[in-house]
Amino acid sequence: MPWHTEKERSPGKLGTRRGAVPRAAALLCTDGAAWIVGVVLATWARYEFALTENQLIRAVALGTFSAVLHAALVPLRRLRSGRHPIGSLQEVQGLAGTAITTAGIVTVGLLPLADRPVPASTPLIGGALAVLFMLTARFAYRHRHDLAMRPDVRSATPVLLFGMGDAGQGLLRAMLGDPRGRYLPVGALDDDPEKRDLRIGGVRVLGGRQDVAASVRRTGASTVIFSVANADAALIRQIREATLEAGAVFKVLPPVRDLVDHRITVTDVRDVQVSDLLGRRQVVGDLPLSTSSLTGRRILVTGAGGSIGSELCRQVMKANPGELMMLDRDESALHSLQMSLAGRAMLDGPELILADLRDDEGIRRIIRERRPEIIFHAAALKHLTLLQRHPGEAIKTNVWGTLSVLDACQDVAKFVNISTDKAADPISVLGYSKRITERLTAHAASRFPGTFLSVRFGNVLSSRGSVVTAFQRQIETGKPLTVTHPDVTRYLMTLQEAVHLVLQAAEIGRDGEALVLDMGDPVRIVDLARQMADQASSSVPIVYTGLRPGEKLHEDLLGTGEVDTRPLHPLVSHVAVPPLDPMEVSGLDPYEDAAKVVEHLALLCTQPTDPVVDGPLGVPLQSR
Repeated sequence: MPWHTEKERSPGKLGTRRGAVPRAAALLCTDGAAWIVGVVLATWARYEFALTENQLIRAVALGTFSAVLHAALVPLRRLRSGRHPIGSLQEVQGLAGTAITTAGIVTVGLLPLADRPVPASTPLIGGALAVLFMLTARFAYRHRHDLAMRPDVRSATPVLLFGMGDAGQGLLRAMLGDPRGRYLPVGALDDDPEKRDLRIGGVRVLGGRQDVAASVRRTGASTVIFSVANADAALIRQIREATLEAGAVFKVLPPVRDLVDHRITVTDVRDVQVSDLLGRRQVVGDLPLSTSSLTGRRILVTGAGGSIGSELCRQVMKANPGELMMLDRDESALHSLQMSLAGRAMLDGPELILADLRDDEGIRRIIRERRPEIIFHAAALKHLTLLQRHPGEAIKTNVWGTLSVLDACQDVAKFVNISTDKAADPISVLGYSKRITERLTAHAASRFPGTFLSVRFGNVLSSRGSVVTAFQRQIETGKPLTVTHPDVTRYLMTLQEAVHLVLQAAEIGRDGEALVLDMGDPVRIVDLARQMADQASSSVPIVYTGLRPGEKLHEDLLGTGEVDTRPLHPLVSHVAVPPLDPMEVSGLDPYEDAAKVVEHLALLCTQPTDPVVDGPLGVPLQSR
């Protein structure tokens, strides 16, 4: 670890020279004294611990000469290899090399002399002793410096770290190197028996998972930080329960996949989240992803203000696109998005586009004028129960809105339509409308030169309106958690997984297909409710309300007749989607009786059609 504060490292500051010069002089004097003492002790030992006054004078003289020679060689070594932090392995190597060179020169100078002032072995033995004294001084300095860099015991929170792998050790060192830090490590735990009693930075590994309570009492720790990279949820739940039973606070270090862009720091420590406790494997880290195809491209994200759209914009920005256009009909959502991306929200940049998918002419004009090369289509109405009651709104936004975008995509290189697992064997208006968008996208793939495909999601954790946010709101307001059925299950994804799949679709997706991520086993919603209830500060009951119209007890990822093929990655299924002629949706009447609208939507999900040429996608625009 570098031994210089930011003030010391800044060459333009006066404090740098004032601090560095005395320290360098002190080290030089220490090294000189080490040579003198080392040579005297070597001579004393050589004469069986009985030195005459003359022998002592000659030993001191030779030691002084060696010290001067060593001091002369130090600048030459620095010119060749540079300076290194005090006490570091690199400095030890350089120091030893300089001492060996000094001892070699002195020894070579003594050998030809008939009347040697000291025995010929003295420079070698004295040099070894001198190095030992030099290192002792440096290690004492380093130990004192490390103690000074530790958090203040009077103000910092004493913590136990569970997990001493690379992530845990990185976090431990970050804590010990922050004098203003809020956490002071007082012990560590790890299940690896090879690490038992291991000391890292002076912090000892006290035991394993069975020793949480005893270690909390022994060290007085008030917080336990779980720092095992990519641990399974069962272990997280076990350590959390043991921590809470011991009366300590439980926190976690995020999985390594969330920390790939920076080194581990104390600020990465956070409260446990539902996704940490779910018991499902997070697969996003297993999916290789390159965003090079986005670099320098003009990219449009519809529904940019939503949970998925906004995270998608943040990830696209990291790929350094030529232009990122963010379209949404919600001005407040655009305001929040710009604030999160730029740290300010003046709403005066061309990157923000306020528009509604229902404005067919406006959407086509925007795409024609802004000429995006890649479109991520995330805009949609998504609340199943509301759409079940108002199916006409699903027609106008989800179906016709998507068609408005597709109409203008003759020159688009890639179009990624964001769908849902409810489009597989749909029984709800949401599922019907999203299945229709998959088929319309497949039709565009057969007509336009670009790549047009869809991506199916499960339920996205913590997205706006998701089951997690609903449960959180119920807990905050003191209401019981409402679950439709004790056996209902859903496929759950983190927001990062969802966006990762969208970006991967842009990389590997092929024309007319839908990509589906292997999301592992579905999660029982009642288990999710119990996990969140356990984290609440007071008792929270769970109430069953019954399945609502259009809801399934268990969702499907693939529909009847769809073949699960995984040609490019074992975690991503590529499903062929039959195209739907847009002429078929032009006859829908959103103002018709709701039951008839639902019937027509269901029919369009199963009815095979032949392409009809009439306009860009075969649809007379005036019919919409």
